[in-house]
Amino acid sequence: MKDQYDVVVAGSGAGALAAAVTAAKAGLSVLVLEKEPLFGGTTARSGGVLWIPGNPMSKALGIDDPLDAVRTYLRHETGAHFDEKRIEAFLDAGPKAVAFFQSETALQFVAVPEFSDYHPDAPGGRPGGRAILAAPYDAGQLGADARRLRPPLKEITFVGMMFNASQEVQHFFNVTRSWTSAKYVARRLLTHAKEMLVHGRAQRLTNGNALAARLARSATDAGVEIATSAPVRELVIEAGVVRGVVVEVDGQRRTVRAGRGVVLGTGGFPQDPALRKQLFPHAPTGAEHWSPAPPGNTGDGWRMAEAAGAATQGDLPNNAAWIPVSRVPRSDGSFGVFPHLIDRYKPGVIAVGRNGRRFVNEANSYHDFGQAMQRLGREQGETAAWLVADHRALRRYGLGFVKPFPLPLWPHLRNGYLLRGGTPAELARKAGLDPAGLEQTIAEFNGPAERGLDPAFGKGTTAYNRYLGDAKHPISHCVAPLDQGPWYAIKLLPGDLGTFAGIRTDEFARALATDGTPVPGLYAVGNDALSVMGGNYPGGGITLGPALAFGWIAGRHLAGISTQDAAAPARAVHRQGDAVAA
Repeated sequence: MKDQYDVVVAGSGAGALAAAVTAAKAGLSVLVLEKEPLFGGTTARSGGVLWIPGNPMSKALGIDDPLDAVRTYLRHETGAHFDEKRIEAFLDAGPKAVAFFQSETALQFVAVPEFSDYHPDAPGGRPGGRAILAAPYDAGQLGADARRLRPPLKEITFVGMMFNASQEVQHFFNVTRSWTSAKYVARRLLTHAKEMLVHGRAQRLTNGNALAARLARSATDAGVEIATSAPVRELVIEAGVVRGVVVEVDGQRRTVRAGRGVVLGTGGFPQDPALRKQLFPHAPTGAEHWSPAPPGNTGDGWRMAEAAGAATQGDLPNNAAWIPVSRVPRSDGSFGVFPHLIDRYKPGVIAVGRNGRRFVNEANSYHDFGQAMQRLGREQGETAAWLVADHRALRRYGLGFVKPFPLPLWPHLRNGYLLRGGTPAELARKAGLDPAGLEQTIAEFNGPAERGLDPAFGKGTTAYNRYLGDAKHPISHCVAPLDQGPWYAIKLLPGDLGTFAGIRTDEFARALATDGTPVPGLYAVGNDALSVMGGNYPGGGITLGPALAFGWIAGRHLAGISTQDAAAPARAVHRQGDAVAA
């Protein structure tokens, strides 16, 4: 680590690494400082989907998605928080950034045209075509850096194995019903066992792990230095200009100067109890919230930006991307956090409150479900819900951390994660629910469910609902009666997939002061920046898509290259130590 670079980046998620790679490809010297021993941040634990309308992968498939429709959708989704300048910057830069990374770096993408917007029936919404995914990657391409890549969230892997798409998951669901699936699963398990024996971790990286790995490889290829266990403690500010950072390495603080500027991409504040208490209404002490984000995401960027005179904003309709989670007991007495991403959508699964009654379309997005949980919490005194399934659904699909047949149920029953009752009333008593309420709910649900209908909440009625349901179910993708006992339940609690509240930025990713002017030398990207989606969640990838786009914008702005000229030469003429871009 030197004492001076053109650009210093705090954090190592998608936005941070995108800015680092873009700046380095333009000829700037770049240092990435990661607080934790592992790089990749929340990105490495994510699903890896990027929401980028008009992306080249979808266009190549012949998908026509006029920008006017996208604008209409975003106006509907963001409401009073529609930020026209930043929205236009994102819509313009997104496809250009994808093309840049595809052609200039190790980052490659695949289309997921069937991945629907979360509100496809809203004005301007689409049943697919706006999302892409990082292509799978071989961890061996990282060399020694593979040991520093943050692994995926343990709770959503199977014996450490990652899955790239719902089709792969379906093979595991169908392992006892299809020879094709059985052979696929056997091959995957054998390959994975060899990888674990030789390397100690999966080598076939998918989803967010592949995205983080590909960006990291691109960064090192471009000459970016990535330092881990190197937390940024404060910004160096001289005459109102951010000139560098104070970083702690091996217990010693040192100053590293940044001739062009500093980029904050430290992952937001999902693990900071003080900011949660301040900004999450359902967490009055800051402790009533469980996030699967990395432990180091504690609001460092937020606080450093405020110290530099930048404005933060926490008055969005939702200050984070909500998701229901469950706490998974571990053998050492600690708990893991399981985000409920796909089980809620399946036939034979419903969600109820303490009164035993349903309160939401279970197959709506995790963010919508999380909002419904918070409304329920205000009524019942605790922000919690319970997923309920019958025996047939549980053994077919699993539930939460519980895997489907043939894996055993007894470990989860023994540690209390999974509750079981011979009747709905018995299950309700074990879960602390109203027995009569749960019995009545299941009876009312089962009649229409025999025909695949949910007149109460409309489960299965949208393209997004059906996308994560079971396309091969004989009745419905999402709806089936709960009529084969015993019955099971798992308690759900509030969590998040990242924070939306953050540092106010402009269309160039520059941090803004309270008067709306840029703070010279300071940029913010990823979950450190105020969400461009205005506290709503229009579709899968609305954090990573803008992170990549605004990272690209920040890198080019630092290098003095206009984002309007996507064909500009990759390298810009500069002198190390040039004045801070303003």
